[in-house]
Amino acid sequence: MPYIELNGAQIYYEERGSGPQTIVFAHGLLWSGAMFESQVAHLSARYRCLCFDFRGQGKSEITSAGYDMDSLTRDAAALIQALGCAPCHFAGLSMGGFVGMRLALQYPQLLRSLILMDTTAEPEPAENIGRYRRLNFIARWFGLGLVATPVMKIMFGEKFLRDATRAQERALWQARLVANDRHGITRAVQAVIDRQGIAAGLSALDLPVLIMVGDQDVATRPEKARALNAAIRNSRLVEIAGAGHSATIEEPQAVNAALDEFLAAQS
Repeated sequence: MPYIELNGAQIYYEERGSGPQTIVFAHGLLWSGAMFESQVAHLSARYRCLCFDFRGQGKSEITSAGYDMDSLTRDAAALIQALGCAPCHFAGLSMGGFVGMRLALQYPQLLRSLILMDTTAEPEPAENIGRYRRLNFIARWFGLGLVATPVMKIMFGEKFLRDATRAQERALWQARLVANDRHGITRAVQAVIDRQGIAAGLSALDLPVLIMVGDQDVATRPEKARALNAAIRNSRLVEIAGAGHSATIEEPQAVNAALDEFLAAQS
């Protein structure tokens, strides 16, 4: 399994496909690069596709520190440079989008375009913080199994959660959720809760940007994506019908179609 040491952490990554351009995928909180399986399968015949797991999540090392968004941004920048990906298309979902926007602002030379999915430039809404801290406390001290049901309702939309034909798929993702290391994941959650907003800097972005959001997303609601679209020049917004906060998993064909159209325009 491929690992690379970045800023004192062993970071797991997977690479598939080839082509003149590279797409780097950055996952959302609680998951791993596996949430882009459908996108990599679809795009790898034409692009070099690279997925990585943030520290403390997936198969990457559990570290004692380095979970704040600026540190994760430095990790992502180091990975892009070390693996010769620049300038790349950077696709970030939720937390991956927090990092993607910071990358575009702090390391613009590394990016060809930016794809933001189910994310926001704002800090965590005050109304979420108490609930998320309670869930994180339970996960840390009593295990992720006790919070799996409410967390699944945050991570996925009603369509996916109620579809009887996708029960096996839901079980797979819940098992992946529960399998997270308690120490790493609760550090990552705390860093997301504590993150600072960067909306004031968005007017400085100077690259093509695709913004996607599930119309059933309750974690970063569609109005957050509309605010990004209004703030970022040269951006395009696509709302994914029937998807919640994990659109790449819930509605992969719609996500892939939006990616195809956007990436074709960057060739």
